[in-house]
Amino acid sequence: MASLTRTQMSRSLTLLRAFVLASAILLAAAALVLAGLLTRALRQQAQDDARVSLTEYTNGVLHPQIVRNGHIVVGHGATRVVKDSLEARPDILSIKVWRPDGVLAWTNLAPKRIGHRFPLSHHLGEVIETGEAESELEHLDAEENAVESRLGFDHVLEVYAPVTSRGHVVGAFEIYANPARLEASIGQRKRTIWLATVAVFAVLWALLVLLVRGASKMLRRQTEQLRKRSKDLMEAYRRLEESSLEAIESLNATVEAKDPYTAGHSLRVQRIAVAIGEELNLPKERLDPLRLGALFHDIGKLGVPDAVLTKPARLTEEEFELIKRHSEVGAHIVGKFGPLRATVPIIRYHHERWDGRGYPDGLAGEGILLEAAVVGLADAWDAMTTDRPYHRGLSLEEAFAEVRKGRGTQFAPAVVDAFFSAHWRRPVEFTAVPDEEEDAPPLVAEAS
Repeated sequence: MASLTRTQMSRSLTLLRAFVLASAILLAAAALVLAGLLTRALRQQAQDDARVSLTEYTNGVLHPQIVRNGHIVVGHGATRVVKDSLEARPDILSIKVWRPDGVLAWTNLAPKRIGHRFPLSHHLGEVIETGEAESELEHLDAEENAVESRLGFDHVLEVYAPVTSRGHVVGAFEIYANPARLEASIGQRKRTIWLATVAVFAVLWALLVLLVRGASKMLRRQTEQLRKRSKDLMEAYRRLEESSLEAIESLNATVEAKDPYTAGHSLRVQRIAVAIGEELNLPKERLDPLRLGALFHDIGKLGVPDAVLTKPARLTEEEFELIKRHSEVGAHIVGKFGPLRATVPIIRYHHERWDGRGYPDGLAGEGILLEAAVVGLADAWDAMTTDRPYHRGLSLEEAFAEVRKGRGTQFAPAVVDAFFSAHWRRPVEFTAVPDEEEDAPPLVAEAS
């Protein structure tokens, strides 16, 4: 459980780190997008402000000089007025006045171009058609801009404004302005926008990191508390298991204490059953229940009256029925204890027979759990080879003969074969008092 808790905490911390990294990427992307949108809006607003300013100034200065009776008629005073106006607005580099048919009506630079027709640019055509002023930062690469391109600017702010008379568009202004002031203003504001945006998103990310760090610490603390509680619970559960197992062992000892002739019977059955199980190559997860099931196989005799359990004479039919109930009672007792639940079918069915004539359920053949069949043979072997009030213990040869006789009727054939093989390999495990017979020559059992 502690390992599982550590794994879950590690996964949670990994998710938190991934979340912080993903949030940093998303916030950076959002900052870039927002700063880009604000910069674009700023540039457009700055151009719009410059367009309005230049349009109003040019219209106020030149309109009275170039419009007569609803037509563009440029007088000689226009040049002088423009010269004076350029001194007041040094950012204006050049001004052109266009007729709707593309004829250059007037310009303050290279007046030899006046009266020539040029293809109207896209912006001029839209202004004359819609009456809406436009502006754009443009490179001077058109034929009609050849003179302006020699002013020393690779690009300028061009403003296209309608010339109106009595509500009608009668021409257009094309104003060339130095973009330095506009671009300096845009650049300064752009830096402010980027710094402010980055700062805001950096603060947001820092707050998020602090929040995640706090959550991470809380998660570690809670995980550590949970781990400690789990450890305490496991220790308490282990102690409970130990005390419960001791209680079961005490009950089992009580059963054997009732009958001095069966003293040590459960331990001998356990030893024999484990030897047979190992010979059958049972895995550990099956050997452990076999070991405990063999030890507690007779615990149900707690429910049998002492007079019946220790009776020296042959049992009556009613008394034998009482004895037969001990396997069911034993299964019921150990079934209440979680760690021993795997032993329930072993204890319940260890008196079933291969031919189906056993009890309590009359199971037969492969329907009998293998571990239960192993305990049944181990129980029968110890009963045959030890002295009881109602019979003497059989000799080794007599007991072997009984086991061979019961192969395929009382006992499972595979269990009988494993019994003889295990006895041949480890005869000491099958003796009533192994410690006293360790120095004796091994008793070899014949294969059935």
